[in-house]
Amino acid sequence: TDLFELLRRFDIPVEGLHTETGPGVYEAAIRYSGILEAADRAVLFKTAVKEIAYKHNVMASFMAKVDENLPGCGGHIHQSLWDTTTKKNLFYDEADSLKMSPVMKSYIAGQLLCLPHILPMFAPTVNSYKRLVEGAWAPTTLTWGIDNRTVALRALPAGSKSSRLETRVIGSDVNPYLAMAASLASGWYGVKHKLELFQPPTTGNGYREYAYGSLSRHLHEATTLMKTSEIAKELFGAEFVDHFTNT
Repeated sequence: TDLFELLRRFDIPVEGLHTETGPGVYEAAIRYSGILEAADRAVLFKTAVKEIAYKHNVMASFMAKVDENLPGCGGHIHQSLWDTTTKKNLFYDEADSLKMSPVMKSYIAGQLLCLPHILPMFAPTVNSYKRLVEGAWAPTTLTWGIDNRTVALRALPAGSKSSRLETRVIGSDVNPYLAMAASLASGWYGVKHKLELFQPPTTGNGYREYAYGSLSRHLHEATTLMKTSEIAKELFGAEFVDHFTNT
């Protein structure tokens, strides 16, 4: 009750809070908003939850993985693009067989292409990669699917109001500003370059879909790739990439 009430006073509307897989693991759904406000809310949420929990003699940890035998703790980001004039969700297309617009398909194609180049923005610590293991509800391959929780990108083209993409690579240890910036920038890269989504949706076990590549296995590997990536430099500038990867 304290979490719901005190976070609401902090202008962080939590739509749901429930136990997840593993002792002491909870999932909180923060109501959607514009990207900057969403990042503000996520940062304040992490800080506030730690303080509220402390009042109840509980230590709230946002580690991505606290035990090798238990699933990790995600920081999934749901995204959709809207036309501010027509108030239309640009991800939805009623006429398409999957109900996905060309914009949404290009957005997904952009994220799939860019993900390996900017992975440290989604998985920034050594511990992050202990979460990204097979069979633990966190992705390991460069895959997408329709409402598939074993893939990196879970498309939810349910309707004109709710169509969205969930990026499941991200853990709870992330800097929300960087993760949301990376999500939008990589997705928009696909829209800007009119990338086609040739890769079919994964309908089965995404952990066994190796045909399209896999995520880096540890921070050093991911950072080394980002450090020399021209795509990362195009998205965020050489100065940022150099500073971030050196850090």
